[in-house]
Amino acid sequence: MTDLQKRWALVIAALLLALVYLLQPILTPFLVGALLAYLGDPLADRLEAMRLSRTAAVCVVFFVLTLIAVLTMLITIPLVGRQLDLLINKLPLWIDGLQQLLLPYLKQHFDVPSDSLQIAQLKSVIAENWAGASNLLNMVWKQVASSSMALVIGLTNLLLIPVVTFYLLRDWDVLMEHIRNLLPRSTEKTVVKLGMECDEIIGAFIRGQLLVMLALGVVYSIGLWIVGLDLALILGLTAGLASVVPYMGFIVGISIATLAAFFQFHAWMPILGVGVVFTVGQLLEGMVLTPLLVGDRIGLHPVAVIFAIMAGGQLFGFTGVLLALPAAAVIMVLLRHAHRNYKDSELYAADS
Repeated sequence: MTDLQKRWALVIAALLLALVYLLQPILTPFLVGALLAYLGDPLADRLEAMRLSRTAAVCVVFFVLTLIAVLTMLITIPLVGRQLDLLINKLPLWIDGLQQLLLPYLKQHFDVPSDSLQIAQLKSVIAENWAGASNLLNMVWKQVASSSMALVIGLTNLLLIPVVTFYLLRDWDVLMEHIRNLLPRSTEKTVVKLGMECDEIIGAFIRGQLLVMLALGVVYSIGLWIVGLDLALILGLTAGLASVVPYMGFIVGISIATLAAFFQFHAWMPILGVGVVFTVGQLLEGMVLTPLLVGDRIGLHPVAVIFAIMAGGQLFGFTGVLLALPAAAVIMVLLRHAHRNYKDSELYAADS
């Protein structure tokens, strides 16, 4: 790559970052649409290989994605709403239980004053913020409906997602070919090679890790339901979502589920059942789900995943969270490429 090409690459990267920063309030539907199009493109390609036209293949994939989204919302939103109501009702009881168990222990062994944790204030804050919200949908509706402009923007973004998804999915291969044709001829092969590595990592994570998270959420929810936990669904889904970072889902899930089992049953057998559920889930993740759905292609260190998500959220809000892991995968590929070039350079091989 010539010095001129390097300067242009830096200018383009800076412009893209500036645009993301300036346009982040409107980028969410486009990023979600691009994500859905990226997920559906391999299936559309396979349908094309079966002699369907691109438009027909996209219509089939779009129908499948829409059906999955609608069924998921119809099934999960009412259940999660009811469980959130139950959680809201149980939180004061849990706080009282912690106050009765934790504060005497801290006072006896660490000489912590009884009023240092401000348990009463915590209960008051929870009661004030959740009072009057009968369920999740009611609470969200109150927040959105308080501003007519926010309601219009929210509905517009929601309607934009399927539109953006359809057109990006239909023209995905054409867009990729246009981008490839714009690359400088001297760097095309290298950039395409790096792009394929990025695609392999991002595809493995998005398609593979999301399926792992979904499977673990289902396994944990069913397992905790068998144990008898009232909050089985919300605890299982939380543990599944936390599995975006290896072992995080296990740690977070078993901690909060054990606490919930203790306060619900006041017995050791349900707590033991919670341990069995998460042990089985962890074994399934390590021995079946991750090797089958993800493999060893991601290569993102757990600390890098945590840092990428937190940094993206801090810099660009929700837009940054959506872009964090793809950006981390691209950076990792570029670092690998720089490392290979360094190992082959005179700087590395020169004798002292």
